[in-house]
Parts: sequence; structure tokens; C-alpha cells
Amino acid sequence: MFFTYLRRELRRRRKAALVVASGLALGIALVIVVNSASAGMQQAQGKVLESLYGLGTDMTVTKAAPPPSEGGRERPRFNFDAQDGDETQSSDVVMPQGFETLASSTVGKVADQSGVAGAVGGLSLSVLKVDGEFKPGEFAPRENTSGGGGGGGGGGGAGTGEVRGGGANFDVNSYTVYGTDTAHQDLGPLTSSKITDGRAFETTETDAKVAVVDSAYAKEKKYKVGGDVTIKGTKFEIVGIATADSGDASANLYIPLKQAQTLSDSKDKVTTVYVKADDSQQIAAVKSAVQKNIPGTTVTTSADLADRVSGSLSTASDLATSVGKWLSIAVLIAAFVVAGLLTMSAVTRRVQEFGTLKALGWKSGRVTRQVVGEAMVNGLVGGALGIAVGVAGAYVLTAVSPSLTAEVGSAAAGPGGGGGGMIRAGGPAGQAADKAIEIALTAPISAATIALAVGLAVTGGLIAGAFGGWRASRLRPADALRRVE
Repeated sequence: MFFTYLRRELRRRRKAALVVASGLALGIALVIVVNSASAGMQQAQGKVLESLYGLGTDMTVTKAAPPPSEGGRERPRFNFDAQDGDETQSSDVVMPQGFETLASSTVGKVADQSGVAGAVGGLSLSVLKVDGEFKPGEFAPRENTSGGGGGGGGGGGAGTGEVRGGGANFDVNSYTVYGTDTAHQDLGPLTSSKITDGRAFETTETDAKVAVVDSAYAKEKKYKVGGDVTIKGTKFEIVGIATADSGDASANLYIPLKQAQTLSDSKDKVTTVYVKADDSQQIAAVKSAVQKNIPGTTVTTSADLADRVSGSLSTASDLATSVGKWLSIAVLIAAFVVAGLLTMSAVTRRVQEFGTLKALGWKSGRVTRQVVGEAMVNGLVGGALGIAVGVAGAYVLTAVSPSLTAEVGSAAAGPGGGGGGMIRAGGPAGQAADKAIEIALTAPISAATIALAVGLAVTGGLIAGAFGGWRASRLRPADALRRVE
């Protein structure tokens, strides 16, 4: 009897049932799209952070460089030999980039902190290369314009002249080099890149003259695997080409850490310690422990850096979080209320039917269950439609893949970034602040999102059924039979 009445009533009230289901479907579809877009933005933000930190890195430990007025690094100086004739001159300046250096022993101290799964040191360098040539001027005597031909005057004029021509023609090239601990390559910026040609560093190449080149920089400079690159007079064999997952690498060149320390006169020094925590839920506790036990350091977690991400990615994320989610909630509430009112209105129109059924022996609970059952079916149909529309919307968003830009504010580099003649502000994190990273937005749909949609469908049906059931339970047979013609 329950399903008979259920089927008959839904067939008889197809239009009203469709209106209720469509309203619920709209709200559920909007929730799916907004949640999927938010998940996609979180993934995009994760890619940005990986390009700065490296895959699996939970935090970094650095030391802010003081400004030059307080004893910070001086501006780079270039020395050229004074030689006669046309002479090509070249000079490289290699210096730590952005941060004050830390003793290599800091890596071990960080690794010994409670909750730390691993710690790896790295040295970020900025290289400024100036090369070109000096050309001396030529002495040219002045022309005699007086017209006089006196011997004395001519003799005096012979020693009069001017230097013409000469000058200098120099090219300035800057790039970044990152010193990698080849014995521990599971942390750091290079982990966010994939070797697309050649090979990665071998663990035994701790002090070898080998280099891995970022693919974009290799294309610009026409570097190939098997070739070589010269840094401050030292040749490094190119053993691999790496492509950054996010499209923006942390450095142009990667070399073994010991070689980077030698080139920059930074023996047993690092600029950054990359840290992985035992448990992602304990990152805040690890941060506090490092700051307390290793004074003078600055600990930056991925959450801290995420707060500094700006650009269209940040704007879209804010819209999805604030406007999108609140709009979804508003539409859902409206859909639930409309579904409840329509269900209650339908019960009012069926007062004669329910009154007659009560007169025939149906109890109020049975009538209420009948109404709730019909509302639940409407809710499930609306949920199915909403899931279909929401999945389609998320698929379209992924197919279109709108491009968003993200950049990290200079604060991520620490107060010392940009001082002392640095070409780029900060270390690997600060480098990305100069160039916006483009990320293709996707809208992944998770099982949790589908479960949420099903839950909303059931909730909508229950709310609508509660409205209608409350109205049905208040009907009295006498009131219904008075309206029978």
C-alpha cells in the first residue's frame, strides 16, 4: 500500500515533484562545483608551494640577513686587469642569495628536534657575470685651421691633439645556482622537478663537478646533456636536464653542495634547512621547538607561505571560500525551504484524501510516513540530478582549465631579501616572487564531495518531509469530511 500510494502520488504531481527536485538539484550542483573548484585551488596552491619548498617539505629554517647599514653583505665588486690593446675581460661574483648563512651543523640540530623526520641543508647562490672588452682610445692631432705655415707655429701645433674612440662594451648576465646535498635528495627544491633528460645526481657525487640544469634555462642558453657550464672559472659537466612541475624552477643550475660552498667562499655554510615532520598535525609544535632551541633562526611553514600567495589564484580562492560557499549555503537553504513549503502545500490540497484515510483507520504516523516517503524520493531524485549537473560543471571547468597566476610576496624571502646587490630577492622562495607562476585550474571531484551531495539530498528530503508530515499529522477526519461534496 505504501509504494502504491507513493507511485501514484508522484505520477499525479509530476510538475510539483519536478520543481522540488530541480530546486534541490540546483543547490547540490552548486555545492559540488564550488567544493571541486576550491579543491582545485588548494592543489594549485600546493603546486606553487612545492615549487618554492620542494615536494614533501613541511617547513624551512633560515636566518634573515641584516641590511648593509647593520653589517649586512656589501655590494658586489668587479676587478679587471689594466692591459694594453683590445682585451676581453670577464669577472664572476658568486654570493649567497637573500638569507644570512647558517652553519652546516644547524642541519643536525634541526634533525635532532622532536617530531622531525628529516632535515637537509641547501645553499642558494646568486651569480653575476660581467664580460666584455675595453678598447683604448687613439690619439689624433688637431687640424691646423689658421692657414699659417710658420715653422714655429707648425711645431707647436704638432703636439696638440685629442683622444678619439675607445670605451668599453660589457654584457651583464645573472642567474641562480642551488647547492644540493646529493647524499640526501629527498627534500629541497629539486624534488619538485623531474629529470627529463640525462640523469639526477648520484649519492657519491658530493663534491663532483657536475650540474643539473633547469629545462627553461637550458633551452635559453642551448645547454645539452654532456656539455659543460662554467661558473667562476670552474667547469661543470651537465649530467641532467630537470623540468619543474609548476613551470617555474627554484634555480637555473643545481650543483653539489660542497662545490657551491667552495665557489661562494661559504665553507660549511647553508642558507636554508628543509624540514619534514613526522606528522603533519604536529608541524606547529615542531616549529615552536626549533625556534626555541635554535635561537636566531626563522621557521616558515607551508601554511605561513600560503598566506603570502597573491595574484589571481589568491583572488579566486578568496571568492570560492567566501562568496562561493556562502552562496551555496544560501541556495541550499532556499531550496530546502521551498521544497518544504511545496510539500506542505501539497498536503493541504490532499486534506480530503488524508482525512478519508484516517477515517478508514490510518493512523497519523502512517500518514506522516507516507508524506515523508514521497519527500525523500523527491530529495533523492534532486540529488541525482544535482550530482549529474555538478559533475558536468566540474568537468567543464577542468576541460577549460583557466589559467591562474600566483606569486609569493617578498616577505617570504625574509627581511634580508633584496639587499646587498642581490639580483633576486630571497632564496628559492624569494626567487618566485619576481615571476608569476601560471597554474591551470582543475576541479577534481572526490568521494567526500559525492557523499556530501548524497547527504544534502537526504537532508532536503527529510526537511521537506518534516514540513509535510507536520501538516499531515494535524489533519482531523472531521475537517476533511466536511469538505467532501
